[in-house]
Amino acid sequence: MTAPAWQEIDMEHYEDFWAPFDAQFRFRPHQYRQPAINEPTPSVTIDLAPIFASKPAQFAAAHDAVNSLGLLAMTRTFAPSQRLLVLDWQHPAWWFWPHRQAADDHPHWPVEIFPDGDYYIFLSEDATTGTFGHPWERTLCIFGAPLINTLAPLLTTWLPTKRARL
Repeated sequence: MTAPAWQEIDMEHYEDFWAPFDAQFRFRPHQYRQPAINEPTPSVTIDLAPIFASKPAQFAAAHDAVNSLGLLAMTRTFAPSQRLLVLDWQHPAWWFWPHRQAADDHPHWPVEIFPDGDYYIFLSEDATTGTFGHPWERTLCIFGAPLINTLAPLLTTWLPTKRARL
């Protein structure tokens, strides 16, 4: 048995993680404000609207594909011992080990890469590489060259690019 892939961070530390994210990315949560962060350079923002417009069975398959391809890219980008910070707006934050998730026979996603209801952020501890999922704009911003180079090609073969800052 491997160690768990997810470790919840106590809510008393919520601002310890959100405040630096807000400061660095100028996070502006609002249903109609798009983008909700200052997207860093380099970044590629994928348009997820075609998934939301699909039929229920296709939606479920595409939703799962984004999570699976995101996990695959993270295991190719980050070292096996490397953890990521996962932020879920107005909910607990988590530490996440992608390689442990990939090795789990029945992986559980307390927060998903696919933004189907809230802002979901996966960040390297130095905040240079990760993803920002915007639920209302229906986008996934991928930033940091290592993750862009692994995840963007997997997603742009079947989803359009909304913005790129290269």
